[in-house]
Amino acid sequence: MSITTKWIDIEAADGTFGAYLAIPHTGKGPGIVLLQEIFGVNEHIRTVAEQYANDGYVVLVPDLFWRIEKRIELGYDDAGWKRAAELMQATDVAKAQSDIALTVAALKAQPALDGKLAVIGYCFGGRLAYHAAADGLVDAAIAYYGGGIQNQLQRADEIKVPLLMHFGAADSHIPLDAVQKIAERFEDNDDVEVHVYADAEHGFNCSHRASYNQRASVEAHGNSLTFLSDHL
Repeated sequence: MSITTKWIDIEAADGTFGAYLAIPHTGKGPGIVLLQEIFGVNEHIRTVAEQYANDGYVVLVPDLFWRIEKRIELGYDDAGWKRAAELMQATDVAKAQSDIALTVAALKAQPALDGKLAVIGYCFGGRLAYHAAADGLVDAAIAYYGGGIQNQLQRADEIKVPLLMHFGAADSHIPLDAVQKIAERFEDNDDVEVHVYADAEHGFNCSHRASYNQRASVEAHGNSLTFLSDHL
């Protein structure tokens, strides 16, 4: 048997958006809401969802850019970066956070869900995962190279669930002093982990990008699985 995947529809107050669902071969498991980079729910993000489904999780990935263009998929060339930046700038973050709450509710309604629920986000999605943790939407949260978290530390005391953050030591978008600022803010919170991976650039988990770092990707995935096993 293998995992099963499909798109489902989720109703919002101002329309309907799609979400990519991946179910493990067992037909049930704990849940993960997986949040995209700025490149949409593209092949890479769907592959990550399928990877976690193979690990035994029921994964749901909302299309967060649907109000601008539904199911957009971008690559990592210059044109993709340009369009991705435009989409991120045009996105109403408050509405995206509302969509994430609706996605959590939709995942909780899935018969395949068996257990607790986490959020995992990458880049833009990493920052949104941090906010989802602060909003109390999930039982645990993981943020991969979440840009801008260092500017949202006023929400740190609102985070009451376990949080794992992954950063690259060579990230040209998130300097190490920003990572240090985050780590220092949470140093007294035993439920928050910050991992920094040597020689890893921004997007180190994405095998479709030039910045892919195989060792950092594998180590971060292993740390994430241990974290999820401990908290879900």
